[in-house]
Amino acid sequence: MVEIDSLLHSGYHHPAQRPWQAERTLTKGALMYPIFVTHEQDSLIPIPSMPNQCRVGVNRLEEVVAPLVAKGLQSVMLFGVPDDFVKDAFGTSADDPNGPVIQATRLLKSKFPELLVACDVCLCEYTSHGHCGHLKPDNTIDNEASVRRLAEVAVNYAKAGADCVAPSDMMDGRMRAIKQGLIDAGISHRVSLMAYSAKFASALYGPFRDAACSGAQFGDRSAYQLPPPSRGLARRAIERDLREGADMIMVKPAGFYMDIIRDAKELAPNHPIAAYQVSGEYATIHHAAAAGVYELKPAVLESMTGLLRAGCNIVITYFTPELLDWLS
Repeated sequence: MVEIDSLLHSGYHHPAQRPWQAERTLTKGALMYPIFVTHEQDSLIPIPSMPNQCRVGVNRLEEVVAPLVAKGLQSVMLFGVPDDFVKDAFGTSADDPNGPVIQATRLLKSKFPELLVACDVCLCEYTSHGHCGHLKPDNTIDNEASVRRLAEVAVNYAKAGADCVAPSDMMDGRMRAIKQGLIDAGISHRVSLMAYSAKFASALYGPFRDAACSGAQFGDRSAYQLPPPSRGLARRAIERDLREGADMIMVKPAGFYMDIIRDAKELAPNHPIAAYQVSGEYATIHHAAAAGVYELKPAVLESMTGLLRAGCNIVITYFTPELLDWLS
């Protein structure tokens, strides 16, 4: 005799019942598309390590984004890819008014005023050494100087029209400094702050660094990005960024860190939680599908389901163009 409290099948025997078991359902509005904007304004340059992805010049941006907006795209994240000759030790060109991020922000807000434009805030793409902040003479991070510079960059992106700024540098205290900078500029009411709170020193960023030309010229970023085993540090970083004014919390990478996504939702139940499915995750799924390990569409959709089930509301993914089609 089967015990009544052991019976589960009756709750999902019909196909219409199965979606009812989901805490969250993937929608187009949950997707944010990362775009690499190059200084080569008329270019559309394929990224070999990231199938179907390109570095996009500002003059080609509308042709890339317009079809996606027509399919329901609601938000993008911009990453600048400047020319090597403008890089210096301090990331001076990060907020150049004629640089790729500010030019792209202005264009997108002009052409697609309803599109949410988020700007990644970091210095690694703009420094000659490839690290995410300013360095001291011994090549360790100068946290205080880095935070001042990052706050300047974030405020200038916001002044150019960004709806959201997202510091990915992992410096201590940068959220508070950026929030205060937005308040002082009188624009904190119209610019949200997405915190890369739990960003781990992962092996999965290789294709991104190829795409953004942002690899460190010496050493690595393990002194400021989180160690992969460090659940406690991730929880502390999330709590800190909440205190410092974050409007949204991000976990990066996504698939290997679903326990951290669940922690973030627990620690910030009233804040949106973003998961960044990074370049290495994207490339891995693509290459496995190409090798016949599984079909691409169901694998991608299952990866999305896992992230939503873990607790995120926003998925930053390079699969956004395909997902917009599949969700139609």
